[in-house]
Amino acid sequence: MHHPLGIFAQLVAISVLIPPITRRLRLPDLVGLLAAGVLVGPHVLHWIDAKGETITLLSDIGAIYLLFTVGLEIDLEEFNRVKGRSVTFGALIFVLGVSTGIGIGTIFGFPLVPSLLLGALMATHTPLGYPIVRSYGAQRDESVIVSVGSTIFTDIAALLLLAVAIGLGKGNLTPSSFTGLLISIGIFAFIVVWGIRMIGRHLWMRNVIDENRVFLAVLLTLFVASLGAELAGVEKIVGAFLAGLAVNSVLPEGKVKEQVIFVGGALFIPIFFIHLGLLLNLGSIADSIGNIEFTALMLTGALGCKALAALIAGRWFHYNSNQILLMWSLAMPKVAATLATAFIGFQAGLLDSTVLNSVLAVMVVTATLGPTLTTRSVVALMEPNERSTSGVKGVPLDLDTPGEVVRRPLKVVVPIANPNTELSLLNVAARLSQGEGDHNGQLLPLALVSPSLEEARGGLNRAISAARIRLNEAATHGEQLAATTRCLLRLDDDIAAGMSRSALEEGADLLLIGAGRPDRLRNWLLGDLVDGVCRTAHCPVVVANLGKCELEKLSQILVPIKDLSASAREQFELALRFLSTAPDRKAATISLLHIHDPRFNRHERSWMEQQLKSWCPRDIPSHQVQIKLLQGPGIDSKIHWFSKDHDLVILRSQRRRVAGLPIPASDRTSNLVHQLACPALMISDPLN
Repeated sequence: MHHPLGIFAQLVAISVLIPPITRRLRLPDLVGLLAAGVLVGPHVLHWIDAKGETITLLSDIGAIYLLFTVGLEIDLEEFNRVKGRSVTFGALIFVLGVSTGIGIGTIFGFPLVPSLLLGALMATHTPLGYPIVRSYGAQRDESVIVSVGSTIFTDIAALLLLAVAIGLGKGNLTPSSFTGLLISIGIFAFIVVWGIRMIGRHLWMRNVIDENRVFLAVLLTLFVASLGAELAGVEKIVGAFLAGLAVNSVLPEGKVKEQVIFVGGALFIPIFFIHLGLLLNLGSIADSIGNIEFTALMLTGALGCKALAALIAGRWFHYNSNQILLMWSLAMPKVAATLATAFIGFQAGLLDSTVLNSVLAVMVVTATLGPTLTTRSVVALMEPNERSTSGVKGVPLDLDTPGEVVRRPLKVVVPIANPNTELSLLNVAARLSQGEGDHNGQLLPLALVSPSLEEARGGLNRAISAARIRLNEAATHGEQLAATTRCLLRLDDDIAAGMSRSALEEGADLLLIGAGRPDRLRNWLLGDLVDGVCRTAHCPVVVANLGKCELEKLSQILVPIKDLSASAREQFELALRFLSTAPDRKAATISLLHIHDPRFNRHERSWMEQQLKSWCPRDIPSHQVQIKLLQGPGIDSKIHWFSKDHDLVILRSQRRRVAGLPIPASDRTSNLVHQLACPALMISDPLN
């Protein structure tokens, strides 16, 4: 367990196994990583030494990678526009934090120098919640940019205050030494930003086209800038943030930037969080309870000064409540710079063990509470703005969309690989592709072959021949369905991405895939093929769980409608395609099921019913489209109950992001697809 490879294997295993468990508990990933660090650390299982060279190195890389990623993903145009606001917010945090620290020191009778150190502790923060913000695609929101931009100001100012306090404590602070520190920091910042931009523009983008060399050059920039920051007298995370901003200005969007972000997010940043858990001594934290007054005041001050700064800045900048909460949660965690300040002050003999234990307790609370609040605020922030009419609240309505649904011909890509399901998928695709009247769409059967996998099996040519045979059979079946069919053969080692790329190249309107059998262990460790397709697909993905159903007998279709958005209309449009192609069209029906807020009155329910009725095309008799309004809650159980009398359920889910990766659906919808007794289709809308 003490061998470097053994330590690294443990860290990777924790990074793989713990986040899925944490998500099941609806907690941020880093909470689970912190807890795992405590468990395997020197104070519980003794598997990993928190002071070991291996874990220290990897954790340092994770810390600088975290701030580097922040700078790399900032929208520079937006950052330049709001940099004044970032400085303002940072100044508020610094002034309120220092005032709070000095006030706490004065209350407990601390001398001037320790009180200044407490002020530096209160002013620092590390935006631990940024990976969560990025995972939900909210990193371009102005409040996020202002918050992470303020980090550079507060940490530099706090570390300067630390240098002043240490100099005063040792009695060796002179005006010349302090001026020299300011000059070295200014020179360093100029060299990092200007130097990287100049070198990047003249060398990387013009002479170096090898992606691997560019990737290594970016990593070299990160480490050199971090080392240079420490030589200049500031924390290494400051250099990493500046390097991220500079690289961001010259490195275009593409594979290299994705690789850099992926390596940090998948490996080094989780190890940084695990190391934080290793540093937590539960016994020391318990000792801080003996000094409950001091610890409670430290925690109250840490939370209160950041909350006050976020509230003042948020009101000043006219942000909404979710943005203000997001600013507070990002400025709350006290980790890297705070621990550095506390340990430096402790080693210099200016802070005692009471302060150090209290700082550890504050770190645990803020590192857990901050990301948790980040998750709540960013989810609320990213919810689509709901527009309503006629005084009906909570019912989004797309006012730009005409009332009646029009069915146009579609181009549908259908990957074929499983002989047991491909005929059913082709039948469904043929129905979905047809437009109104005689306007046929296009059916595109797709066969994918993985060269590396088949070469390992020793039969690439055989696999290609088998794929061509399947495509010929699909073409024959398409002719029998009277569908315009064109077959596609693709060689791609990434099957999921190959499906998405084929759909994009063909300009497909839909990508239809089978749901497959749920495999929790495989999904937990490696992810699911459906997830992989939906991460990159540009168009809606229809996931079909058809079982052994007979499509000719599908006549009773249930469509649960959440709102009146364009995505909900897509559900109804797909149902109309099944209705128009049913063998006995007159006997087929569509049931639109809306489970509404219990507070809806009769007028609001009537308005909702009229809106749903307006979707029905003129050529469809009104009795074939039934509107069912039920009072919530209990959505799952009501869909289950109604599905017993139907042949097909068409569900809808908006893709979302969790832990940096987009997934195709909410857990509720994914479970329903596999749990319903009748066949089901799930529409997963593309990420915007």
